[in-house]
This record gives sequence, C-alpha cells and structure tokens, in this order.
Amino acid sequence: MANKPSSMGRQKIKIVKIEVKNHLQVTFSKRRSGLFKKASELCTLCGVEIAIIVFSPARKIFSFGHSNVESLIDRFLSRNNTNNNPIANNSLQLVEAHRNANVCGLNLQLTQILGVVEIEKKRGESLDQMR
Repeated sequence: MANKPSSMGRQKIKIVKIEVKNHLQVTFSKRRSGLFKKASELCTLCGVEIAIIVFSPARKIFSFGHSNVESLIDRFLSRNNTNNNPIANNSLQLVEAHRNANVCGLNLQLTQILGVVEIEKKRGESLDQMR
C-alpha cells in the first residue's frame, strides 16, 4: 500500500460565537440548510409537523414548515379555539390531511433526490482523484 498523507480528520470545534462576519454568514448558511434537511427527514420518517423560523445574522428571515409554517403557527396560537365548531374542524382536518399527503410525497422525493446528489458528488470526487 502506498503511504497516504495523514489528515487531521474531523476535528471537534469549540462552541463559541464566531467573530469574523464572513465566516459567521457561511457557517449560518451551512447550519441552516442542515437544520432544514434534518427537519424534513424527521417529517418524512415520523410523519410529524414542524415549523422552524430562523433569523440570520443579517436579520433575514428563513422558515421551514411541514406542512405550512403559517398554518402550523395559526394552529399553535389558536389550539384552544378549534374545538368550538366541529364542522369547521372536520373540514380543516380533511384539507390538512390532503395537504400532508402531498407534502409527505414531496419530502420523500426530496430525500431521494438528495441521496442521488450525494452519490453523484462522491462519484465526481472519485473521478477528480483519478485524474
């Protein structure tokens, strides 16, 4: 076997505030996409509904919602008021069930596509190493 250059591998980082503004923005973007991906996987695997609202260091708002951020927040804020009208409640449940079925299918497709993208990235990296 040829001697491989030894690498430091994946290092544990200290959890402290990042002071360099550019590094902070890059880290935020990567962590945000990872957070949303994990939330999507949790929705797909467990059939849960999730709403995440994140404010960036630049004061921009990012949200992820399964099925919909607004509907989940409305339901959270008015959870005690929905029991008053059973007909409206049943209609709302039918609409949400249909929407959830569509979103679950889309989340499954997204998870599959992300898996294919990862495989293709690794294949591209191995092709680059061959050159």
